[in-house]
Amino acid sequence: MATMARAIEWLDGRLRILDQSKLPGEQIFLNLDNYRDVVVAIKEMRVRGAPAIGVAAAYGIALGASGIGTADKDDFLAQLNRIMQTFAASRPTAVNLFQAINRMKKAAKGDGVSEITKSLTNEAKRIHKEEVTATEKLSRLGAELIKDGFTVLTHCNAGPLATAGYGTALGVIKAAKEQGKKLSVLVTETRPLLQGARLTTWELMQDGIPVTLITDSMAGYFMKRGELDCVIVGADRIAANGYTANKIGTYTLAVLANAHGIPFYVAAPTTTIDLSLTSGYQIPIEERSPEEVTHIQGVPIAPAGTRAANPAFDITPPSYITAIITEKGIIRAPYTENLKRIGSGCS
Repeated sequence: MATMARAIEWLDGRLRILDQSKLPGEQIFLNLDNYRDVVVAIKEMRVRGAPAIGVAAAYGIALGASGIGTADKDDFLAQLNRIMQTFAASRPTAVNLFQAINRMKKAAKGDGVSEITKSLTNEAKRIHKEEVTATEKLSRLGAELIKDGFTVLTHCNAGPLATAGYGTALGVIKAAKEQGKKLSVLVTETRPLLQGARLTTWELMQDGIPVTLITDSMAGYFMKRGELDCVIVGADRIAANGYTANKIGTYTLAVLANAHGIPFYVAAPTTTIDLSLTSGYQIPIEERSPEEVTHIQGVPIAPAGTRAANPAFDITPPSYITAIITEKGIIRAPYTENLKRIGSGCS
């Protein structure tokens, strides 16, 4: 699947990303050679998904470092710190962003500016490679939970586009198919920005996996009819007690799955686990523009002046989560004990 492998790429000292805001209609690649452009790409969700945001930010910091025009080490580090603060303010919920920034801070060492800049570029490449490896491993582990003939429901987008690697929720599905299992997937459209309709269906079709698109409000209907075998979603941050932040609507699906006795799985690399937060309700929830709700791709769907709320994420309690699939193993309750045992990227 060559297109997916190129969703984020470091080429000749600049960052190349597939503009997810244009999919599926157009496949447009953006060549970014300024860190400010990377910040904008993250804010505008041209690159999105917790692992992918972390990778993009790491490369963006490396770009920023290469553009600092001073040979004075102290001045360089002061400017570098401001660049990192700019990335930290870009999106608040996905912990991979802050984990990547922390790693880049630690990598900012060397005898001079040139050496530090080289160290930062190498660390960004290392972060990217590790995410690819982690998503491949967790996908293979998670595929063992998918039986031949399963119908799986997934929400939002957690494939190669969102991870800069193999995928998390979609990675599990892809790995199950590669094991020779026949399966089909129900995909929620994922309002307000339709990541499920625009991105997940596109990725699954690229892989030749049977997919049916449904509106977000249809999930209960299919569960009640007994047409679903499990739900798999990604995550943007997992607290130490297992409370999980993911795209708005995830909590609703978890409650529905629990009511119908359907396994509900979260697939995420350990970089998405934040042991510094003892409760999921400490996770900051991003509030995005109301226009994302009142408009679809710029077209108004509500009367002018309509008030709209737009929390981008919600929190799912661990009591609704059957297991958390990571590259270090499949984690089950008690989550506080077992998540601590495997560690995290942000502790």
